[in-house]
Amino acid sequence: MQSDPYESPTHRARIAASLDSQRDVINRLKRIEGQIRGLIDMVQSDRSCEEVAQQMSAARKAMDKAFYRMMACSMLDAVAEAAVEGPAMRDVERSTRILEKYA
Repeated sequence: MQSDPYESPTHRARIAASLDSQRDVINRLKRIEGQIRGLIDMVQSDRSCEEVAQQMSAARKAMDKAFYRMMACSMLDAVAEAAVEGPAMRDVERSTRILEKYA
């Protein structure tokens, strides 16, 4: 009788990591939502264009980082689905951290 691959410790760890990544992306999006509300308030209260532009830039960068985090999670899921582990998985994780850091 073969063991169920979905009950393996590796599979459970991948699910936990996926849930952590999902929570991270959701938290980032909630912070961005707050930034956007702040931008609306700034525009409605006639703040200077430069101040609004600065905050728009910050919100845009935060959105880019959330996007790259989500893409990193997608890459890790794809590798995990292919049942690649060990050195290859570590290389992908390292690459995703670099992608996030310099995005």
